[in-house]
Amino acid sequence: MDERLNFLFLTEEEAVKAGAGNMERCIEVMDEVFELLGQGDYLMGTPNHNAHGIKIYFPKEPKFPDMPKKGPDRRFMALVAYLGGRFHVCGEKWYGSNIANRDRGLPRSILTTLLNDPDTGAPIAFLSANTLSATRTGAIPALGAKYYARRDAEVLTQIGAGVVGRSCTNALLLVLKNIKEVRVYDLNRDAAQSYCDELEKNFHVKAVAASSIEQAVRDADVVNVVTSGAVSPKIEDEWLKEGVLLSLPASADISKKMMCESTILVDNWKMYEAYANELRDEPGGYAANLSGICGYMMDLVYGGEIAKDSIVNLGDVVAGKAAGRKSDMERVIYIMDGMPVEDVAWGYEIYQNAQRLGLGTKLNLWGDR
Repeated sequence: MDERLNFLFLTEEEAVKAGAGNMERCIEVMDEVFELLGQGDYLMGTPNHNAHGIKIYFPKEPKFPDMPKKGPDRRFMALVAYLGGRFHVCGEKWYGSNIANRDRGLPRSILTTLLNDPDTGAPIAFLSANTLSATRTGAIPALGAKYYARRDAEVLTQIGAGVVGRSCTNALLLVLKNIKEVRVYDLNRDAAQSYCDELEKNFHVKAVAASSIEQAVRDADVVNVVTSGAVSPKIEDEWLKEGVLLSLPASADISKKMMCESTILVDNWKMYEAYANELRDEPGGYAANLSGICGYMMDLVYGGEIAKDSIVNLGDVVAGKAAGRKSDMERVIYIMDGMPVEDVAWGYEIYQNAQRLGLGTKLNLWGDR
């Protein structure tokens, strides 16, 4: 057996035992990732080094009987990256999603992460990644809040009480030390109330299941939106107080006026430039071809409504190349679309933990020699 071509397989249960759900540690690791982003010690897909990934666009009307059909939140994607620093690893996040999975008793998204030796290309680990992905997704809004939320923030709003929404809120509460009230809005009021009960028990804060988006958002200090599928909640300008951090790991319907008058913070502007290169010949503008708030932002930037050099990269802030919040009155809209460097970093951390703990199954790629 060629020991050089062994790799570690981790089930979802084993990944969780290795710390995939450890939010506090994940936020620390994401801080490292964004410092490396700011320094430039990373690579993502395509020659511009910043592609989010490759996605299969399922047709609305397939020409073949077994070909998958376009549907809400139906995606199949390969997201590849190299991350330097102490990680020095390549990897891929494999992403399959279909909102109809719920009718089959399956999660909406089924995720795996593959880690590879950056020199030989050989696999070193293959992990079930649903908890891993939910945790790192939650950590990214929290990292933005660490650098851009007001220090005296007392009211946190969460729109969407699903798995990822809960992950985000749990992460934000680790960073925002002065939160006294959490407002939760979800189309499923029972789900919102159930989560509020958990928050009061686990975090000892007042938690309110809001009856409307307005009740949830108005005068909150930090607002985080995580809704799935085609849901894009409308947020009126007058609901957003001065100094608010509006965190958007998912989409929201925001006025052009609010977008243009706020500070726009992004996870990685070069990734959106890569999107622009991919979609520049597609009709209808970027919003018509890129789901969510990202395409809307790009239409405003490339249409001259928002100056490109006014966009702030979180990695530049973490690396000390750009300043953070300018004043307590500054409204900040934080837009993020997720990056494979995040999954690769957190997957590598879990892989190392699993090795130390003796978890997982060692597999040999080519068998006996």
